Amino acid sequence: MHLYSKGRFLGFKRGKRTQYEHTALLQLENVNSKEETTFYEGKRVAYLYRAPTEKKGTHIRCIWGRITRPHGNSGVVRAKFRHNLPPHAMGASVRVMLYPSTI
Repeated sequence: MHLYSKGRFLGFKRGKRTQYEHTALLQLENVNSKEETTFYEGKRVAYLYRAPTEKKGTHIRCIWGRITRPHGNSGVVRAKFRHNLPPHAMGASVRVMLYPSTI
């Protein structure tokens, strides 16, 4: 049993010509409608990646974020991270923590 569920970083919020890097779009595992996303609003998100240099005894680093609202009707959500996610992270998996709980 994990304290997180999986998600995938799809890309950034965008219009026809403009891309807004401060808002990431995430597809959550087993979430397929706007109604199902309400449980995840406010939950914390972690993007883990491996860095070439070791810091604090590990090569693994993390960028934290939070799910803000749904995006569209098919279970995609918007999230804001403390530092914008790098473009090479598109398609990578993120961890959606099941806290803070609103139940």
